[in-house]
Amino acid sequence: MKKFFKTVLLTAMSLLMGSTLAHSQDVQWKYRVNDLGNNTFEIVFDAAIEDTWHMYDLGPYDAMGPNPTMITFEGTEGARLEGEAYELTEPIVVYDEVFGMEIGYYEHAATIAQKVVLTAPSASLKGYVEWMVCNDVGCTPMQYWDFEIDLTSASGTAVAAETTAAGGGSLWGMILEAILWGFAALLTPCVFPMVPMTVSFFLKGSENKARGRFRAGMYGLFIILLYTLPIAALIIITRWLGGDAVTADIFNWLATHWLPNIIFFIVFMIFAASFFGAFDITMPSKLVNKTDTKSDKGGLGGIFFMALTLVLVSFSCTGPIVGNVLINSISGGNFWQPIITMFAFSVAFALPFTVLALFPSLLNKLPKSGGWLNSVKVVLGFVELALGLKFLSVADQTYHWGILDREIYLALWIAIFTLLGLYLIGKLKFKHDSELKYISVGRLVLAIIVFAFVAYMLPGMWGAPLKGLSGYMPPIQSQDFVLGAYTGPTTSQAYTGTSTMTSSGDTKKYADFLAPLPYGIDGYYHYGQAMEAAVKADKPLFIDFTGHGCVNCREMEQRVWSDPTVQELLRNEFVVVSLYGDDKKNVPEEDWVTLPNGKVLKGLGRINSNFMAETYGVNAQPAYIIVDHTGKPLLPVRGYNLNIEEYITFLKTGLAEYQKARQ
Repeated sequence: MKKFFKTVLLTAMSLLMGSTLAHSQDVQWKYRVNDLGNNTFEIVFDAAIEDTWHMYDLGPYDAMGPNPTMITFEGTEGARLEGEAYELTEPIVVYDEVFGMEIGYYEHAATIAQKVVLTAPSASLKGYVEWMVCNDVGCTPMQYWDFEIDLTSASGTAVAAETTAAGGGSLWGMILEAILWGFAALLTPCVFPMVPMTVSFFLKGSENKARGRFRAGMYGLFIILLYTLPIAALIIITRWLGGDAVTADIFNWLATHWLPNIIFFIVFMIFAASFFGAFDITMPSKLVNKTDTKSDKGGLGGIFFMALTLVLVSFSCTGPIVGNVLINSISGGNFWQPIITMFAFSVAFALPFTVLALFPSLLNKLPKSGGWLNSVKVVLGFVELALGLKFLSVADQTYHWGILDREIYLALWIAIFTLLGLYLIGKLKFKHDSELKYISVGRLVLAIIVFAFVAYMLPGMWGAPLKGLSGYMPPIQSQDFVLGAYTGPTTSQAYTGTSTMTSSGDTKKYADFLAPLPYGIDGYYHYGQAMEAAVKADKPLFIDFTGHGCVNCREMEQRVWSDPTVQELLRNEFVVVSLYGDDKKNVPEEDWVTLPNGKVLKGLGRINSNFMAETYGVNAQPAYIIVDHTGKPLLPVRGYNLNIEEYITFLKTGLAEYQKARQ
C-alpha cells in the first residue's frame, strides 16, 4: 500500500509539472479607517503577502502589461470618493523583459488607501479588491476580496466584513463519518481481539496502576499519530515545495482523473473480495516481525513500536476503511480536511484502548471474540463493494464513457444490499462463517434496515429522486427511463428537457456530450452563448459552477433544485449556464484558451475552472453566481447550503438587484 500511494503521488506530480497554478489564498486582506477630520476618512487596506510571492502595484498598465491591483467601490451611499486609490507602501520597480516595460510590485506586505468624504450622517461603502500574484514558477489568476464598511461622522473605525467563500462540503459531516468508520474498524476480526489483550498487558506490566494507565494512554496517542502524521506530512511538504497550487492540483487530480479513480475502484474490489474470504491481505511478515521485536523494549519507544505493530497487523481490515475516509475528505477540496478527518478516525479507533485502561472493569462487559467478528468483516465487504462503485462512476461521468448510468448504478446497489440482507438472515454464507443456529435481535434489526434501504432505492429505477442518496448517485439526467410522476410538480417535462438549440437557432455548445440540466430546466454549457441569450431575453445570467464528481452539486440539485419555487425561478426568470470544472473532454480549437505564460488550455474542465478563478475568484464546487449583462456579480457567491428558503431568497434578491439596475 505504501508503494501504491507513492506511485500515485509521483504520477500526479509528473502530470502537474506543466499545469497552470490554481487559485490560492496567498494574500490576506484587512482594512482600517483613519479619521482625518472635516468628515473626511482614509480607508487603509493592508495586504499580507506570503513569502516567495509578489503582488503587482496599482499600475496602471496598458493591455500588454500585467494585471494591476485594483480597488473597486460598487456602492458609496452617503459618501463620495476623494480622488483615486493611492499607495502607502513604495513598490519595487524593475524593468521586466517579458512585458517590455517597467513594472512595480510588492513583497511581504502592501498598504493602499482611499480617501472618502461623508455626505450624510452615515455611509455604507461596498466593493472589492482584485489582485494577481506571481512567483518564480508562474502567476495565479485574478483573485478577489469583498469588503463592506460602515462609517459615521462620530466614528473613525470600522469592522471588516467577512469574505464570502464558495463552500465545499460539510466538514462536520465528514468528521462524524470518520468517527463512525473508526468505531467500525474496531469491530473487525483483525482489531477487536487485540483490545482486551493490549489493555491487560499495560495494566499487568506495571505494579503502579497510574503508570500503566499513562502507558496505555500513550499507546492510544501513538496510534493517532501513526494515522494522522503521514497524511499531514504529505500535505505540508507539497504545500511547502509547490504552494497551494500543487496541493490543490493533486487533490483535484485524485478526485477527478480517470487513473486514480479506476485504481481506487480496483483496490476497493480487491479488499471487498478479501473481506469475503477469497484471500488474505497482510503486510510483509518480515516488516511486522521486526516491528514486533522492537516493541519488547521498555519505555515510550517500546510502546510506539507496539502501536506500530497494531497498525500493521490490522492493515487488512483497516486499510480499505482508512482509504475510504481519506478519499472522501480529499474530494472536499479543503487542504486541511484530510488531516482533520483522519485525526477524527484515529481518535475513535484508539479511544477504547485508553478508556478500558482507565476503567478495566469494562473488559468483562465486552463480547467474546467469535464468528460474529467474521460477520462484521463480511458486512464491511458489502459496504466496500458499494462504495467502490462511486470511483468508477466519477471516471465514467467525467470522461463520458456511458457505462455506469444511474439505473445501472442503482441496479448494482440494489443487488449488493439485497445480498447483504440475505446474508444477515442466514440465507447466504461464506467459507469462514460459523454455523448460524438462530438470528440475534441485533442482526434482525440490521437486516430490516438493509431491506428497508433496498425498498427505498427501488423507485429510483423509475426516476424517483432518492434525495438521501443524491451525493452518491450519478445525476438523474443520465437515467434513460423516468416516469412522468418524478419529473417535478411544476412541469410535465422529463429530466431531459434541456434543448439543444439556442434562441438564435444555433447548436448549443457541448450539449452533445454533457447531461441535460435537471427538472427540465433549459440551460447552456458555454458562458458566451448563455450571456448572449441573457441579453436577448433581458434576464440575469445564473452561473452554476458544477462538476461530474461533485457530491455536493448532486445534493444541491436533488435537495434544493427539486423545490417547485426554485425550479420556477430558474426556469422562468433566469438564463442558466452550467460550467463543469472537471470535464476532461477537449473542446474545438476555437474555444481553446491561451494563458499569459503560453500554456494552452484545451479541456473543457480546465477552461471553465480557469475562467471561474480568473473572473470570479472561485475554485470550489458548487458555486452559484447571479450576474448582469456585463458579467458583474449582483450578489456574493453562494456555495453549498441545503437551506431551501435561503436559496429562494438568494434567487429573488438577485432578480430584484438586476431589475433595479435596469431601471
